[in-house]
Order: sequence, then structure tokens, then C-alpha cells
Amino acid sequence: MTQTTVADTLREYQSLLELLDDAYWEASSIQHKDMLYDIISILSQEVAEINKLSVQDHHFPYEVVTEGMRRVVPKLERLDEHREDVIQRTQTLTDFRDILSSVLGILEAQVETL
Repeated sequence: MTQTTVADTLREYQSLLELLDDAYWEASSIQHKDMLYDIISILSQEVAEINKLSVQDHHFPYEVVTEGMRRVVPKLERLDEHREDVIQRTQTLTDFRDILSSVLGILEAQVETL
């Protein structure tokens, strides 16, 4: 499997961040908001670090930058397991399913290269 570029990864992460932000505001319990906020924080740190790269470097293969991203997969998998309870709005849930599989694929490829 070919490794995803920095630009493609950034696009996927930003899409997931937008959906998680929507899910945060739509969540009905503090526990769900806390879970979403934790993932949002980790992804935001990674995106901030990626954005520090030169635009000319965006064609290179993506490598995890922050330590939090190495530990976020179990959190994303747990969210995926409970997505029906956590994500209330149908459109957000549908979009989340699509983007999460892409993001998990990117992160799982990172584990294989380590």
C-alpha cells in the first residue's frame, strides 16, 4: 500500500475535525462531549504541526508528527463503536463513517511503517 501524502492527510484530518466539531455541539451528554473534545484536541495539535511544514513538502509521504496521534487510534475506534449514541444528527453520522475509515487507514499505515 502506498503511503498517503502530507496534503491528502491534512485534507482528511481537517474534514474529520469539522465533523467532530459538529458532533461535539450536537452531543447530548458531558461524557460524549469530553470524548469528542479529547480527540479534537489531539487532531488539532497534529494539524497545527503539519501546517508548519512548507507547502513544497506537502507531496512527501505523511509521517505522524505528535505523540498524541500515536495513541488516538483506540479513541477513534471506541468512538466508532459508540457512534450511534454519540453522534445524534444523521448527516454528521453518515459523513463521519466515510471519513473515519480514511483516517484510520492513514493511521494504521503509520503503525505498519514503525
